[in-house]
Amino acid sequence: MILSFLNQKGGVGKSTLSVNVAAYLAKKPRKVLLIDADTQGTVAAWAALREDSKFRVVSMARDNMARDAMAMAVDYQDVIIDGPPGAGKITRAAIIASDVVLVPIEPSGASIWASRDTIAQIQEAQSYNPSLKGAFVVSRKLANTVLGRDVREMAATNGFPILKSEIVNRVGFAEALTMGTSVFEWAGGREAAQDIQKLCLELERINDGEEIIHTGPTAESA
Repeated sequence: MILSFLNQKGGVGKSTLSVNVAAYLAKKPRKVLLIDADTQGTVAAWAALREDSKFRVVSMARDNMARDAMAMAVDYQDVIIDGPPGAGKITRAAIIASDVVLVPIEPSGASIWASRDTIAQIQEAQSYNPSLKGAFVVSRKLANTVLGRDVREMAATNGFPILKSEIVNRVGFAEALTMGTSVFEWAGGREAAQDIQKLCLELERINDGEEIIHTGPTAESA
């Protein structure tokens, strides 16, 4: 599976999700490649803090990265792409290279509105690659708030699928990333690790052929 995390808006958790999903998959164990396609280089900076990693991290923030990403993917069981903010050529290339594209959204209108260009790019790619799958994933959710409960209804107005799994805005994510670890390695990351595990289990089912049709509220969104 080649999985991209993309959204035109920055700060929605793309790098955090990329690192921790890669870490979960590498625990299986599986041979995992994490591509930093963001010119800000957050994932590369995280990797530089580590002496070793269970997965490989490469920087590939260039317009023609699709060809090289797909060529490298032959040697790995899973490839994760951390995309840049914006809806430019790098984002388009990441979509072309992907089997699944997840669009992280915060519980706010701005995050959902900003995703529209990215969604349009995904839908354009699906017109010539029907096997490409795309969906929203709720990221940095504020628990026990109106916005936390209503984000799914807001997202549904775009007519774009949304995963059942939700990632809560937990301090363990920020602490682990800052220290160059994953939430699975960080002492305070237990609940964050559970969020990532639920997301990855849903992704595995999607990769096995489960259709993404979830658009309404779930028990977890209450």
